[in-house]
Amino acid sequence: MVLDELRELLKSIEPDIQTIQTYWNNAKNDATIQNLAKEAEQEDFWKNPKQTEIAKELQRLRLQKEQFFSIAKSYKEYNELLDLFASDAQELEQCVSEIKSFAASVRKFKIDLLLHDPKDSSNCFLSINAGAGGTEAQDWADILLRMYVRFCEQERLSAQIVDYQMGEEAGIKSATLFIKGKNPYGLLKSEHGIHRLVRISPYDANKRRHTSFAGVMVIPEIPDIEVTINPADLRIDTYRASGAGGQHVNKTESAVRITHIPTNIVVQCQIERSQTQNKETAMKMLKAKMAQKMLQEQEEKLKGSIEKKKIEWGSQIRSYVLHPYKMVKDHRTNYESFQPDQVLDGDLLGFIQAYLIWQGT
Repeated sequence: MVLDELRELLKSIEPDIQTIQTYWNNAKNDATIQNLAKEAEQEDFWKNPKQTEIAKELQRLRLQKEQFFSIAKSYKEYNELLDLFASDAQELEQCVSEIKSFAASVRKFKIDLLLHDPKDSSNCFLSINAGAGGTEAQDWADILLRMYVRFCEQERLSAQIVDYQMGEEAGIKSATLFIKGKNPYGLLKSEHGIHRLVRISPYDANKRRHTSFAGVMVIPEIPDIEVTINPADLRIDTYRASGAGGQHVNKTESAVRITHIPTNIVVQCQIERSQTQNKETAMKMLKAKMAQKMLQEQEEKLKGSIEKKKIEWGSQIRSYVLHPYKMVKDHRTNYESFQPDQVLDGDLLGFIQAYLIWQGT
């Protein structure tokens, strides 16, 4: 029955509603809004060096407050609506799409609340590297690239390929996306780690089961002021681009590879038509990597760095099993999905939400 389906749907988001209410109460956002509003009302507020930051934060919190009360009110009203039209099938049918949309908005708002780290709103670079295993691993890396592009499309994020190294027979050796939009780093930081695929290989004539690995690194874009690089420490190489990008990529040495000699950090970009543009993008990537490295050293969390791990057994954060059964499991949060086809088509919000909750506990 439609009534039972709708009641079950509202019941399924009850934990999300409770999480939102608990977070809001604990965060004491009402007091923060009052304090920020007082600052913004000062006559000399325009002289405040943090004027823009304060105004943006005040606007963000006020919008969250409106959404918070709107969700609480709507949740109560929808439950009352189902009681009112419990015996009216026609009215209930008209409520289906509306309540489904409401449930989706509740889950999305919950994620937005959990993205409270200042870096969460940053643009980010997402790099994929195939592990050992040749064609199998390179094909798996290409599947992951498509998954993240599809996720960005669904979440209205802009994803630009800034580097693309084709595989020898199929797939890719590596690729890097520059992702912009609303909370790109906050949404995708959960993907940083090693991803394992188990399937019947399409490249094995004997149809045997294969295990493949690929590493994903996600780093936030860092403002220029945070990292100072001595030009003498850089080695800059140019070469002809290859792979995605159209006919122009092979005509000139527009691709740029930058090596930071003291740290041996290497970045490259080949997607732009101009060598100058590729160099600018590569420098952004280098600064982001160096800033992250500095932060990790300060926090003594280098053990969690994907660069310090081999892309192999025992270090994966998530497994995608397509044979002999179908399941995707995140080994940090134990969140599971039994619809790997949807996950590989970009349906990652469940995993992202589970990670953000796990990270905050």
